Amino acid sequence: MEVIKNLRSNRGANLNIKGRAEKILDKTTSSKTFAIKPDDFFGTIPKLLHKEGANLKLGEPIFFSKKNPDIKIVSPVAGIIKSIERGPKRKIEKIIIEASDNQKSVSHSIDNWDKKTRDDLKAILSKSGNWPFIHQRPYGIMANPLETPKAIFVSTVKTDPLEGDMQFILKDKKKKFQLGIDLLNKLVDQNVFLGIEKSFSGYFSSIERVQHYTIQGPHPVGNISFHIQKICPLNMGEVVWTVNAEDVVNLGEFLSTGIFSPLRTVAVSGNSVEQPKYFQTIIGSELKPILKKAGIRNNENRVINGNVLTGSISDLSDYLSYFNNLITVIPEGNDYRMFGWLPFKDNSVMSLSNTSFSRIFNRKGFEVNTNLNGEERALVVTGEMEKFFPFDIYPMQLLKACMVEDIEKMEALGIYEIVPEDFGLVDYANTSKLEAQEVIRQGIELMINEVG
Repeated sequence: MEVIKNLRSNRGANLNIKGRAEKILDKTTSSKTFAIKPDDFFGTIPKLLHKEGANLKLGEPIFFSKKNPDIKIVSPVAGIIKSIERGPKRKIEKIIIEASDNQKSVSHSIDNWDKKTRDDLKAILSKSGNWPFIHQRPYGIMANPLETPKAIFVSTVKTDPLEGDMQFILKDKKKKFQLGIDLLNKLVDQNVFLGIEKSFSGYFSSIERVQHYTIQGPHPVGNISFHIQKICPLNMGEVVWTVNAEDVVNLGEFLSTGIFSPLRTVAVSGNSVEQPKYFQTIIGSELKPILKKAGIRNNENRVINGNVLTGSISDLSDYLSYFNNLITVIPEGNDYRMFGWLPFKDNSVMSLSNTSFSRIFNRKGFEVNTNLNGEERALVVTGEMEKFFPFDIYPMQLLKACMVEDIEKMEALGIYEIVPEDFGLVDYANTSKLEAQEVIRQGIELMINEVG
């Protein structure tokens, strides 16, 4: 195996939180209802194809993107559309599907797929509902099938707090992973870039027809934006595509069967979980059956669809987000520490500050909660953002440019190279309590609307 580049950075931090999922896979969970949430597809305006009460097959399109009607989002199960939940201005928030006992599916012809043209493969992926697995930079939106990317990146390393171990999740799926990689190679002019751990553990280092690179360092070094910037930086007018590691397997499953694969392996983690472990389920499944099997310790908890830095707030009645491999449950922070601002007062609270000995006294992990330990303050130049931000970008200057909607400065400062999740650790570390991810998200939305 030839490694084209070793990526390493000391800027960042790993949050040592208790409740990491044990490497135990539970395949017994079942869900009666499933939901597709259009908000999971950033930058997509949905156009519904069915009304409430409609019968669906597994893999049958539910809605398409108004901007690109060829991109279709399909049902993860066969069943009936139970309800379509709407929010303000009749925005579609959830399409809830009640699964039927007879799981009929839509089948597609994939004979001799390796001999088909690039355009034919794109058409098959779009029609079958597999295209939403492919995202593009800039902006982190669904890729445009009419474009050819400069490169495609797949990373098997995640450094987010309590994130699942891809080597464990995909340990028995080497053939399908290789098949998915071979498909992606047909969509680009050079072999896929595959990020692996420095230790070369697992089978990912033996995957063929890829350009291997290694990743080492604290979070957010595992973010794919960092990999793109260091290996294949974007120039004006160029695009790079990205695919999640498990979705590469789903693409391989599709090539084997001709049927859309909605499989999703999710780690249930956090210090409120009694039995943190992995569950094999389906995209959009109910959270309640999964969390019930994992066990929840306290009465007042925060259920997070994703990790503690970048996930979205959920509850037991919610559904698994489309691209998630992690559910985190931690206590609500309804209690407050008296004189909590005093240095060295309480070393049981996780802190990145040099005035705390918490990182020394709690090497086994922290019992965290949702308490912000302060309120929003003035945004001042302290240099703390740069300390935890490994990208070649000035984070505070970019945030300010987004806040005042200065498009020229946003372009010059690197808005095309990042996505909101890259500022997750900045959210946690900066003392101003600024919602940096939301600022970046609004900035990207502005760029999509004004620049395209």
